[in-house]
Amino acid sequence: MNRGAIILAGLGLAALPGCLSNPNERIFDARSGPAELRSVQSRTLAAPDPERVLRATIATLQDLGFVIDKADAVLGTVSGTKLAGYEVRMTVSVLARGPGQVMVRANAQFNGLKAIEDPQPYQDFFSALEKSLFLAVQAAP
Repeated sequence: MNRGAIILAGLGLAALPGCLSNPNERIFDARSGPAELRSVQSRTLAAPDPERVLRATIATLQDLGFVIDKADAVLGTVSGTKLAGYEVRMTVSVLARGPGQVMVRANAQFNGLKAIEDPQPYQDFFSALEKSLFLAVQAAP
């Protein structure tokens, strides 16, 4: 191997760490994308009607410390803001999927700009929503 090739190879290896992203900044691995994020943000729930799920969504957001900014029963959407040292805005859409099934999709952002990609806040929301729906069904006559 000649000296020029060795120097070129050394420069290439020296530049490589600058091309790599910081693994601590990534929330999902390299295979993730918009479809995987949507799967974290969405759940199909067994529920009798979207209106009941929308009411439970409002109650759940309030229980989690959100102030409801807007709710539209016709569109099946609700938006809320939570201030806890930073601003988190969550918009939830509720849509009937078929008999006894309702699809819920939540979308959260920091400061109204950066989408929250960490799955944990979505898991916490859906866990609380499922508990709220369970309690609502148990309380219904």
